[in-house]
Amino acid sequence: MKGTPGRQAAIYHTFNVEDLIETGHPLRPIKRMVDTALAEMTRTFAAAYSSLGRPGIPPETLLKALLLQCLYTIRSERELCRRLKTDLLFRWFLDLQPSDEVFDHSVFTHNRDRLAEHGITRKFFEHVVKQAIDAGLTSDEHFTVDGSLIQSHASLKSLKRIEREASDKDDDGPSGRNPSGDFKGERRTNATHASTTDPEAKLYKKGNGVGAFLCHSGHALTENRHGLVMSVRVDEANGTAERAGALAMLDHVECRHGVRPSTLGADKGYDAGAFLLALEERWIRPHVAIKEGKIDWASTRADEGTWARWFVRGERRSAAFKKSQRRRKLVEEFFGWVKTVAGMRRARHVGREKIGQCFELAAAAYNLVRMRKLLAA
Repeated sequence: MKGTPGRQAAIYHTFNVEDLIETGHPLRPIKRMVDTALAEMTRTFAAAYSSLGRPGIPPETLLKALLLQCLYTIRSERELCRRLKTDLLFRWFLDLQPSDEVFDHSVFTHNRDRLAEHGITRKFFEHVVKQAIDAGLTSDEHFTVDGSLIQSHASLKSLKRIEREASDKDDDGPSGRNPSGDFKGERRTNATHASTTDPEAKLYKKGNGVGAFLCHSGHALTENRHGLVMSVRVDEANGTAERAGALAMLDHVECRHGVRPSTLGADKGYDAGAFLLALEERWIRPHVAIKEGKIDWASTRADEGTWARWFVRGERRSAAFKKSQRRRKLVEEFFGWVKTVAGMRRARHVGREKIGQCFELAAAAYNLVRMRKLLAA
């Protein structure tokens, strides 16, 4: 007998959201690890909020929601809140009941400064790294460092001459939200032009024959056993940011987690004598790819850094050096995941501080995905 679809909607429903989530769903172990990290941040959350006033959205809920945005490639916080209204899986991850009202997307904007002031995203990422270290998933001997450009949210049309007064306006062409721009015959550099939308973004290009664009420089330090991210940071895009960021991340990991690697792998962008000497001062053996070409010993610029480059070039024949260069692909996998899945190819926000928050959460999400697979194996 053919059944008929029900037309009268039930007024009340009685069910447990926990029973609707599959036992082997990938989010289950991730949720357990996230809850463990958030439970260790109770004092941090208490210091970030006043004891007076109306209760706000719990910071645990905000962080979980931002993690979902990274894990499920949700393009905006507005779209994330729409998904929360209709997706029971998302509600379960955030510990929201089906009858609970979903907060407005502006909540993220109002709380972003609070998260930055108390370094909440950074501390959450560090707690995730600590879980990986305690579980024995990380190497404490061999690390790899790399950097990549994060395209700014600002357009090239936002570039204006630095010496031009703010009151000056160009009468040529239409004005408005998206005015036309004609830069033909005009040379634009970071010394002469700056973006009015994102002043911290700098013009930079990946290599010869490639056009420059407004961007920031993102850096990651990974361990070589499973490719888990140990530290991240976002800096100004320039010729020395990668090397300065690498040293800062190495010092941070040693100070925060008590880990100092014995080797560090890197590409040719880190081939600088001063950087190699800085690694040797930290008792870290540099496994850095050295640029081809003859080392000029007769030049007046030959110094201790030249000797360091010569020493590393001799190390290229060792098995340890070759293995470090092969493991470099793990950090490339991280940047590929962050730019495609987590949506960090182009920044969603303006300002290096906000971009850094997104980068830290994306790195935490990447580690959680990797840890789930490793712990299940």
